[in-house]
Amino acid sequence: MTDAATRHRPGTWHLSTEPDDSPAATALFREYYTEVAQRYHVLRGQPRITSEEIDEGVAEYPTGQLVAPGGVLVIARQAGEAVGCAGLLLIDGGRTAELKRVFVREPWRGRGAAGVLMRAVERHAAELGAERLRLDTRRDLTEAVALYRAYGYEEIPAYKEDRYAEVFFEKAVAAGPAAGR
Repeated sequence: MTDAATRHRPGTWHLSTEPDDSPAATALFREYYTEVAQRYHVLRGQPRITSEEIDEGVAEYPTGQLVAPGGVLVIARQAGEAVGCAGLLLIDGGRTAELKRVFVREPWRGRGAAGVLMRAVERHAAELGAERLRLDTRRDLTEAVALYRAYGYEEIPAYKEDRYAEVFFEKAVAAGPAAGR
């Protein structure tokens, strides 16, 4: 077996919460943004997105939101390598947690990282006292739509305006230690 094949076999996932501007979080977000922006451009017959456009797009997203007490960003690692992330941001006074930046690097997809991350952010939402998780995505991100449906998220009417959001989901959160605050 090659080193690459060995390295990408599923094993023990190591989860950590990190600021959304940590080096691992920054690299994962840039990779995520590049992938979804590139897909957006290609599907609409636009030229491939440039590095400069990626830099501009990434710079538009604020950092410092996916941190306690109003949020969290979970990074999944295997053998020390950051392979994916998922975050949440408390909105509407903390009753709702919005799922953000769910991403797994391509070589690691289909190996359980997404499920580990989804369960982790759902636990964090419960611990923070949220009653529900919401998210938005695009219909062309079919893998994401399938993941959310597989984890019990149900389609709901739009809860916010976002020019890139086409489908919205929600899931009730099981009560956690901070519930009822």
